[in-house]
Amino acid sequence: MVAFLCTLAGSWLAFPMVISSVVSTVVATWGALDVWVTRQVWNQRHGVVSAPSSTARALRRERRRAHRQARAAERAQERIRRHGGGAGQLSHS
Repeated sequence: MVAFLCTLAGSWLAFPMVISSVVSTVVATWGALDVWVTRQVWNQRHGVVSAPSSTARALRRERRRAHRQARAAERAQERIRRHGGGAGQLSHS
């Protein structure tokens, strides 16, 4: 807008202002594209998987269930070990 007004006024600054506004627009566009492309490439290379939250929730639930079962089995084994397992042990009567 200022460059347009300078053109109307016949100022010598009009041409450099137009050039600088065009250059700054190109630089800003290039910068935005660079960031966007860089993010896309990073996502591709590092295998970011976009999964709907319902799917992610189901996977998390399944993982938690398996972890809980593994812990329960481990506790049961520990209980058996602690109480001698009953194998080879005579009764206390």
